[in-house]
Order: sequence, then C-alpha cells, then structure tokens
Amino acid sequence: MSYPDIVVAGGGNAALCAAITAAEAGKRVLMLEAAPKPYRGGNSRHTRNFRCMHDGPLSVLTGTYGEDEYYNDLLLVTKGNTDERLARMAIRGSQESQPWMEAHGVRFQPSLSGTLSLSRTNAFFLGGGKALVNAYYRTAEALGVEVLYEAPVTHIELDRDRITRVDFTHGGARHSLSPPAVVAASGGFQGNIERLVEAWGPEAENFLIRGTPYNRGDVLFNLLGQGVQSIGDPTQCHAVAIDGRAPKFDGGIVTRLDCVPFSVVVNKHGDRFYNEGEDVWPKRYAIWGRLVAAEPEQVAYSIIDSKSKDLFMPSVFPPVTADTIPELAGKLGLDPQKLARTIGTFNASCRPGTFHPTELDGLATEGLTPPKTNWARPITEPPFYGYSLRPGVTFTYLGFKVDETAQVQGADGPVENLWAAGETMAGSILGQGYLAGFGMTIGTVFGRIAGREAARYV
Repeated sequence: MSYPDIVVAGGGNAALCAAITAAEAGKRVLMLEAAPKPYRGGNSRHTRNFRCMHDGPLSVLTGTYGEDEYYNDLLLVTKGNTDERLARMAIRGSQESQPWMEAHGVRFQPSLSGTLSLSRTNAFFLGGGKALVNAYYRTAEALGVEVLYEAPVTHIELDRDRITRVDFTHGGARHSLSPPAVVAASGGFQGNIERLVEAWGPEAENFLIRGTPYNRGDVLFNLLGQGVQSIGDPTQCHAVAIDGRAPKFDGGIVTRLDCVPFSVVVNKHGDRFYNEGEDVWPKRYAIWGRLVAAEPEQVAYSIIDSKSKDLFMPSVFPPVTADTIPELAGKLGLDPQKLARTIGTFNASCRPGTFHPTELDGLATEGLTPPKTNWARPITEPPFYGYSLRPGVTFTYLGFKVDETAQVQGADGPVENLWAAGETMAGSILGQGYLAGFGMTIGTVFGRIAGREAARYV
C-alpha cells in the first residue's frame, strides 16, 4: 500500500468520480471500498440513469430540459425542502457532466418507453449501473488509483478542524493512515437495520433494502459523533414499493413494481388507503415506499385484472393468479369477503370514459374515498393478478452538511481537509421525496467537485 495524497472512503459512483478527478490532477489516490470486489460500487450498481439538464439534444437525450424546469420538478417532489444554491449547482453541473461521463467510459442508450418514459430528462446507461461502475473502475485503475476491497473505514479522527487519521481494516488487520485530504463518499445508513429501527421504530424491521448491505453509515455516524454538522431527517429516504418477495438486501431495481397506477392497492385488512392514479408514475413511484411503510405490518397488495397485465414493465417474480377475487384473496392471505367488497365498491364507482395508459386520462372514480383520479377501470376481467408490496429503501437522507465546494462543515466552520459526495451528503439537497435519476446527478457532480477541491488542497 502506497502513501496516498487523498483517501476516498467508498466505492460507488460519487467515490469514483472524486477519485478519477483527483488522479487526473496528478494526486495519489487510495479508495477504501467496504464491499468485496464482486459487489463493488454501492447502490450505483443498481442504477439505470442520470437526470440531465440540456439546452438541446445531447447524446441520447431528446429535446431540451432547462434549469428552471428541472428545478421546478425537484421542488414538486421535495415540496420545497431543498437548498436552492446546491440544487442548482447539481442541475447545471449535470449538463457538463454527461460528456465527461462518456469521456470516462460510460455508454448511454435511448430510454425504454412505457410507464417510465424519460427520454427527454434522463440518460440511460448501456448495460445499467454495473457497466457504469466497471467503466469507472477501469478508468480509475488506468490512472493509478489504488483500490482496496473489503476495507471498511472504522474511524476518522477529527482534531478541531482537521482530519488527522483514517482507520480501516483490510486483510484481517487494522491499519491507519494520515493522508493530507479525505473524501467521504460511503453512502447512507440504510444497510444498518439497527440504525433504521432507531430512526423509524420497530416497523423498520419489515423494510427491504434495495441496494448494497455495505452502506451501514459507519463513517457518517463516526464523524457526526465528533461534532460534524448533519443535515437531513433520519426518517427521510428514497423508498419505493417493491415486490414483497424480494430479498432482504441487494434485490436492486428489478424488484420494483410499476403496476400501481393501473391497480387497486389494499392493506392487509383489504382496505384502500391512497389514490393510485394521483399522477403519472415517474412523479409518484417514489412515494409508495413510505405509504406502504405506514400501513399495518408494512405490507400492501396491488390487484389488477387481465386488462392491465401488459401495461407495465414485467415483474421479476410472476404475479399470484386466480380466476376470482375471493380465490386471489385466499392466495394472498387476505380476507376473501373483504377484498371482494373493496373491489366491488371500487368497480361501482368507476365511470365511463377513454382510457390512456401513458398520460393523465381523468378517468376517475365517483363518490369513493380515497378517490382514484386517473386510470380507474373496473377490475372485472379474469384472470386476476396480485402482487405483495413492501417498502424498499434505496438510501437514507441524513448526511453531512456541505458547502458549494462539497467541504464538510464542522461545529465551528469547515473541516479543513474533508469533503463529501453522493448519498452521504445528498440530504443537503433532497430534504424529502425523490426525482428519478437525481441521486446519480448529485453523486456525479459533487463527486467531481470533491475530487477537484481535495486535489487543490493537497
């Protein structure tokens, strides 16, 4: 192990962008990735796309997507709970970052059509997030970045306004380094169920974690415990409704279910609890994780009939199928009579109209609470299908407070030689809610800023 100028704690998109940028500035960089090599890359392995501002057609992106429209989209999902200065930095930086990504090995492809039609706003990675991660690792290693796998950081010593030591384990031994500069890019704490329970209560035991189990928040809580300023609510996170049969960790994006807008969603008691047709799916998919989390035993069920079976991305697990609603209820573990009444009441509230699966069609229920305001068609044509839903946490929003140079803020001002990027500081911008592809935007833009500023400091 050589003596580095900069230690980067983490191994995902933000960490790689920081490491590559610093190495291109001529600095010796050591990355400490907690995961084994086959699982390197954190949650970035499971990503699909990058939300990108552009003033005209750019690579695979169509039309235009200006700064104000992008920012307004962010305001809608965060309900204004963001830092405008940092958010606009991320948005503006995305346009310049897209060609940088291509120049460093990332390949893009046109977006798929369907319920997540994002060809104007989001650039999709050819080969998905794992291809992006592999491309960046090849680039980093060609630049001389040293990478240690299975090397979790256990402690970062903060002495007044300076980091003086980084402790980590590797190869069954403890190690310490005192690098001139440090970049923290080790994600949130969603991989630590005990921490989730502290924040959410015992219901968090029922959450599924979509991403890596290696994002345990150890660096985050270690530094917060030494007085580094935090930002973000520990109960806020990017969470979506995923297939209840998904594994506890690392199921990834394929476990997401996109059937909700065309379905009736009930809780374990067979009751509806939210408007399934509130808006187009790209603007609502990220609220359903929290909605399901608030229901008894953190479980819900999405019910459709044969008319809707092919209107959304196929599920990784086949749906539960039955010829009648009571039979379907029995297979799902629900009260057959109660589910039949709920579906019957819903069907009776549907009104004639024209159904448009890809746009708000105004095909709404009448006299039903809660209403369904779009895509409300009677569920009457067998076979009937059901999916169980669970909250699937992608990443938590509690993080370090940073300034516009990604420098971490201590109790009495900036920590002189510490920068942060990615999910570990995303709470500075994402106070709540989520905008598809924006996590990669934050990681890329602030990863590059953190790498640049750390290199300048050394």
